[in-house]
Amino acid sequence: MQEVLKTVYQGILHGNLEGVQESVGEAVQAGLDADNILKGGLIPAMTEVGRLFEEGEYFVPEMLVAARAMQGGLEILKPLLVEEDVKPVGKVVIGTVKGDLHDIGKNLVAMMLEGAGFEVIDLGTDVSPDKFAEQAREKGADIVAMSALLTTTMTNMMVTIKAIEEAGLREKVKIMVGGAPLTDEYAIQIGADGYAADASQAAKLALSF
Repeated sequence: MQEVLKTVYQGILHGNLEGVQESVGEAVQAGLDADNILKGGLIPAMTEVGRLFEEGEYFVPEMLVAARAMQGGLEILKPLLVEEDVKPVGKVVIGTVKGDLHDIGKNLVAMMLEGAGFEVIDLGTDVSPDKFAEQAREKGADIVAMSALLTTTMTNMMVTIKAIEEAGLREKVKIMVGGAPLTDEYAIQIGADGYAADASQAAKLALSF
């Protein structure tokens, strides 16, 4: 059993999508619980990918292929996790703010959050403040994650936080922000709960809430 989990782990580190799907399928066939495969193979692999990225051994392309391989395995596990009634570590509503169509960073953060065990509801790009608030309420989100790549759109983060406050959800959700023009200071200024400079830090930040 440990051998097949090790294969899943190595497959993710090397970004081998087909290999990961095959290994996850074998683990399921061998009667391993989906929860064990997730916590013994997928999550440790993505934690290691985050560490390698932070130490400068992996860069965005390596992180992206590893995250895609992890998602391939997760697709097989999702229905089984539902059957086993395995609860995610939390629910995150994520999106790029209104007026901003950039999504590479946001997509990577979403994948890293999934790799950390969160259920992720991805709203895409150009998301209005009202939609963030409405989806956070509807999905029972624990975290709202916002991204902006332009200085002209990052001001919409403050408008979104206001919409979440007006919807009466501010006490229920943590708000995290990220994107090239942002800083810790700006996150504090607009009333966010945290700022992450990259996808690896975003997963760590979400787990720290």
